[in-house]
Amino acid sequence: MTTALTQGLERIPDQIGYLVISEDGVLASSGELENDEHTAGMIMQMVRTACRFRLHGAAEPPFKRMSVIFEDYVYAVTISGQKVFVVKRQNNQREPVNV
Repeated sequence: MTTALTQGLERIPDQIGYLVISEDGVLASSGELENDEHTAGMIMQMVRTACRFRLHGAAEPPFKRMSVIFEDYVYAVTISGQKVFVVKRQNNQREPVNV
């Protein structure tokens, strides 16, 4: 089901799954990440760790996006408001061609 919360996520090229997470848990999921509480927990743990590196006196998180890159896929993590959006995408990075 497409909602205002997820409609943009479903249009991302090469996406093979997504999660929308809040402090209360998974709000929406699809594809390879559907009902993947374990991955949601690991991503939230990484986000919380990264948020500890705030600049002195800053109210905003120290980052808006984070990428976790593996050989075959990438987790693109975006913080917006009180939600964390995670998209799992194919990693189509090609090796450089030496001529």
